[in-house]
Amino acid sequence: MAHRLENDVNNLVEKLIEDYEHGRDIDVVENFIHPNKEDIIKIIEQIRNIIFPGYFKNKSYRIYTVRNNLSMQLEDVVYNLSKQIAIVIKYLPQYAGKDEAELLYEGEQLSLKFLDRLTKIRELIQTDLDAAYEGDPAAFNKPEIIFSYPGLFAIMVNRIAHELYLLGVPVLPRIMTEYAHTVTGIDIHPGATLGRYFFIDHGTGIVVGETAIIGDNVKIYQGVTIGALSTRGGQKLNGKKRHPTIEDNVTIYAGASILGGETVIGHDSVIGGNAFITASIPANTRVSIKNLELEYKQRNSASRNTTEVFQSEEWYYII
Repeated sequence: MAHRLENDVNNLVEKLIEDYEHGRDIDVVENFIHPNKEDIIKIIEQIRNIIFPGYFKNKSYRIYTVRNNLSMQLEDVVYNLSKQIAIVIKYLPQYAGKDEAELLYEGEQLSLKFLDRLTKIRELIQTDLDAAYEGDPAAFNKPEIIFSYPGLFAIMVNRIAHELYLLGVPVLPRIMTEYAHTVTGIDIHPGATLGRYFFIDHGTGIVVGETAIIGDNVKIYQGVTIGALSTRGGQKLNGKKRHPTIEDNVTIYAGASILGGETVIGHDSVIGGNAFITASIPANTRVSIKNLELEYKQRNSASRNTTEVFQSEEWYYII
């Protein structure tokens, strides 16, 4: 029995080895030529530890002082991030022909440039934390938000990935934000520009596209899409503004879809739940789909139906 199973396995090995020889994208078998997702997740965790020094720490460090811990964390990040950057920048034409030592040096330089922006990232995340606490009456305190709110985690990962994106590092930023997407259900492309005091409430199902621009003091709820009208052009659309601009002090309620690169939601506007918007909205505007009629039927009573239409105040209707 064991001998027969061994033969079956050997036959499958030979069949798959032969299948690997077709030269397709999925057939690449060289080791260490692609980024390591586990290492990138570890980098996110290390950077989170640096951003929130009193909340998260590396338990492998037996002696803890702020200076000692920070020094070791930064050394780890530089080492691991440099290696991952060196792997992905060879996809870029300006690094073609460089050997491994040159790529690693470039990776180190980009890593250091990124880490120099950590104070900026921390400043922005403090505003996001403030927005979450002020915007959610269910929040007990700010530590609860840091430890448990998926919106803050997704925003933090995006702010990290966005700085790498701005430095021209390919692939890694998207791996980072897709990891956050997997963990939280919130999909924010690393190219999206997020303003200060950004608050995501609940969050599951939110999508924010690559060229979206979100202003300050914006609040969005679960199921919101800030996306493109169409992607039928494929790679021909690369680099073009495909996603909306959301100006300052806008609230977007659950299930709303706002689409198109020329679409601008004016400042101080409120977008009602399930609205579908493909054109610009003026500032200081309330937007809602036209209210549906609600029909109530009482059980065990005469067949009498009560229909009530709820009226809203000064809303700009999308029909």
